[in-house]
Amino acid sequence: IPGPAGRCRDAAGAADNAMEGGAQQSSLWEPPEQDGGPGERDGGEGPPEVKRSQPLFIHGSSRQPAQEEPRASSLPSIPNPFPELCSPSNSPILSSPALGQAPPREGTSHVVKVFGEDGACRSLEASAATTARQLCETLVRRTRALHDHSWALVELHQHLALERCLEDHESVVEVQSSWAPGADSRFVFRKNFAKYELFKSNASLFPEVMVSSCLEANKSMAHSELIQNFLNSGSCPEVQGFLQLREAGRKVWKRFHFSLRRSGLYYSTKGTSKDPRHLQYFADLTESNIYYVTQGKKLYGTPTEFGFCIKPHKVRSGVKGLKLLCSEDEQSRSCWMAAFRLFKYGMQLYRNYQQAQARLSQPSWIGPTPLRSVSDNALVAMDFSGCTGRVIENPNEVLTAALEEAQAWRKKTTHRYSLPTACHSSPLSAAIHRTQPWFHGRISREDTQQLIGRQGLVDGVFLVRESQRNPKGFVLSLCHLQRIKHYLILPSEEEGRLYFTMDDGQTRFADLIQLVEFHQINRGILPCKLRHYCTCVAL
Repeated sequence: IPGPAGRCRDAAGAADNAMEGGAQQSSLWEPPEQDGGPGERDGGEGPPEVKRSQPLFIHGSSRQPAQEEPRASSLPSIPNPFPELCSPSNSPILSSPALGQAPPREGTSHVVKVFGEDGACRSLEASAATTARQLCETLVRRTRALHDHSWALVELHQHLALERCLEDHESVVEVQSSWAPGADSRFVFRKNFAKYELFKSNASLFPEVMVSSCLEANKSMAHSELIQNFLNSGSCPEVQGFLQLREAGRKVWKRFHFSLRRSGLYYSTKGTSKDPRHLQYFADLTESNIYYVTQGKKLYGTPTEFGFCIKPHKVRSGVKGLKLLCSEDEQSRSCWMAAFRLFKYGMQLYRNYQQAQARLSQPSWIGPTPLRSVSDNALVAMDFSGCTGRVIENPNEVLTAALEEAQAWRKKTTHRYSLPTACHSSPLSAAIHRTQPWFHGRISREDTQQLIGRQGLVDGVFLVRESQRNPKGFVLSLCHLQRIKHYLILPSEEEGRLYFTMDDGQTRFADLIQLVEFHQINRGILPCKLRHYCTCVAL
């Protein structure tokens, strides 16, 4: 049979015989004649003088034939008027895949906008693999800020009043691509001292009453030791407690008893019962993000100010699909938020903390002259009463030395770090504190509490501001036990010298810098020492 049909049938026959035995393949056909003459089958009487073409040689392996290349789009090729904006291949023709939105690739650069707390914005170029920690380090270098692991990138959804701190390993471009087009979402660069507090003061962060179910099986183990074992293994303790839940589609809040177990988050439909019949599965935390609710009473009518939200990844915009919860106090909310982070990230969270600590111990990557922040690990008690100084290791002796030093400061009329006599009444002595990062000028009490709350309710977080009631006074705002307290600083003058005091003149300081430095080492009349100062950098 001449023509293409004969060639297809001969090729099919050759393929069948090749599957039965590749060694007999060469005997299936006779070599074609030079002039394209007839060929015959072996051992049979076929049609006389049938023209055959050259057979297709088929290999005996089981490899599948290569798939045919996909056909080009039926759309005509469109000349690209801007060839510099096309794909990396720099082709001057816009192909059909370029007409749609492609997912971000590894080598593609993306523009990420980051805002400061003052509203200023800075645009940065980042790849798909850029993490939140890498972006924070870039901003620290460009703003010349004092580096420590408390700098964080915060994801803020203003239209929903939701915010969360990105973990160090999260991809910034991936988070940005999950935002709904046109939504009022942004990244904010600021401090977050509570970021790794769960690895420092875990016993206070996880109250014993909220992990009592775990203590029942480990009665011989102390509470702090039990929590530390959970953290070292990268697992989350079973947390339980009452939370207010907003019903879906309604503005009604109901109180349920929640339990965070290894299989997920549940709530009981019958009191505090843990019977499987009464436990209702609530949310998949591995496929969701946990946010703080900043304006809960205004937007969602929360019973208290300590609201938080579980936002599934599939929910991009709008209130529908959000799982709103509310706790009774800040300690309960902090415990739930820390437990959710451990449940979702596990050992990765602890590795982030270890890497942050390692970067602080090796500051050579910051620059030739790195700056070190003041922390408790860098301050030790010293005794300079003898010819040479010595480190005081006994805690009781440290407390005694601190009390003696405080009494000596009260009796002194001249101070080691005070300014000369002629400058005590000069404007320089009264304004030298304005150059310090912990001084925030004339901000209100409400703004102070919001600023400290945003940067982490950790013991020792403080700032100094001008008093609104006393025009010549100042206020030291300090966080202790997740509550913010305010201490009035009043100026006093004696024998032509200007002093500042918080205890009616019993302890006097030449300026506010001396007052802050003293309380960074000694507690004095405060409930705790000054550890972290709130600061805002200009982008």
